[in-house]
Amino acid sequence: MSLDEGAARVVVEQGRSLLAVGVKAVSGDFRRGELVSCLDASGREVARGLANYSASETRRIMGQASEKIESILGYIDEPELIHRDNLILV
Repeated sequence: MSLDEGAARVVVEQGRSLLAVGVKAVSGDFRRGELVSCLDASGREVARGLANYSASETRRIMGQASEKIESILGYIDEPELIHRDNLILV
């Protein structure tokens, strides 16, 4: 998944979780719990982590605040796309 500049910065520099609001694009197909790559605005891989939502769900909620996930999907498993405990920097 491609991150906006702000999301890439907080993930890399502050070790924070990845939220849907910071995702600009999703490529490929993945299920909840699968390992996904996180790319910065220049296309460089900055992190990998275990996704809390599938690719199709992520496409629906990307760019949205965490508070909107439930109204968009009809449920909420986690407020983060990838929790910092399940995220590594590369």
